[in-house]
Amino acid sequence: MLTNEEIYVRAEETADIPAIYHVNEAAFGQPDEANLVDALRRQTGVVASLVAVYRKKIVGHILFSPMTVDELIEQPVRLVALGPMAVHPDYQGLGIGSQLVQAGIDQCRQAGYGLMIVLGHPWFYPRFGFTPAAPHGIRAQWNVADEVFMVKELQNGALAQVKGVVRYPPEFGS
Repeated sequence: MLTNEEIYVRAEETADIPAIYHVNEAAFGQPDEANLVDALRRQTGVVASLVAVYRKKIVGHILFSPMTVDELIEQPVRLVALGPMAVHPDYQGLGIGSQLVQAGIDQCRQAGYGLMIVLGHPWFYPRFGFTPAAPHGIRAQWNVADEVFMVKELQNGALAQVKGVVRYPPEFGS
């Protein structure tokens, strides 16, 4: 694992965009997620876009975008989607993804978001407090396995205020 002295997480800057594209393309082995990041940045806007920097090189990236839900109970709750999250293959397994996720959780919580949703690996995200969303009455707009569609409460009581189908920005596809 790399230490916080060796790697740091910061907000994306305009000059980072080509490196972010490269990291996403390399991590996923295809351009789809890199293109998604660019489309979200252009069309939907983002809640947060963070990069991991090691020796002045961008080696990781994570994006958070706003979501909606079909049914809110009593008071409005702001939802945010985590993803895509990518670490360049040469730097995977060193704790960079964990640093990105934790920094994003902290930033979204401070920005007042109540719930964070992720469609991801069930062996990775629970370490950050994510749990399957289905038992809470929250479903994805797509047919996905319950164990990969997870939620994390960022503000106390927010989970009890949301039920139904959550909707990702249209750039994620149908």
